[in-house]
Amino acid sequence: MEKNTKILIVLGVLITIVLLFIDIYLAGIVCVIFITILMSLQIMQDTSGIPEIVAKFRDDAKAIILTNAGNARAEKIHVTLVPVNAEFDIPLLEVESTFEFPLNAMFEEIKIVITYKNENGRLFSGSQKLSVFEEEPDLFKPMIPIFKWKK
Repeated sequence: MEKNTKILIVLGVLITIVLLFIDIYLAGIVCVIFITILMSLQIMQDTSGIPEIVAKFRDDAKAIILTNAGNARAEKIHVTLVPVNAEFDIPLLEVESTFEFPLNAMFEEIKIVITYKNENGRLFSGSQKLSVFEEEPDLFKPMIPIFKWKK
């Protein structure tokens, strides 16, 4: 366990015990808040150092754009385009940076297989199907469209 986590646990227990003598409900609220902070820190530690490479077509479908949308840099990236029978390597892709691979012709659909490592050497891989006709998902669309959501 990290030093900061231990300090936060001891501090939370001490404040909760002191508030237990003042008001039991206030001690319970503080205890829940400290547990929530600890859980948030734990989740934050688990998700650090993970690159995520997202592929999409350029608007004219003559190139594939790879973007690192994660929170760590991706190294030793190997990309395979299945029906095109093309492979290429990218040595490094920083966070929020892009790489564009030009295609020799337009394609309607391509399956792309990507393997890469993070800074610590952990291997990641994934595949996705790219299509010119698929629209990008609307991130603001609610799960249950109510109140006359735009069409």
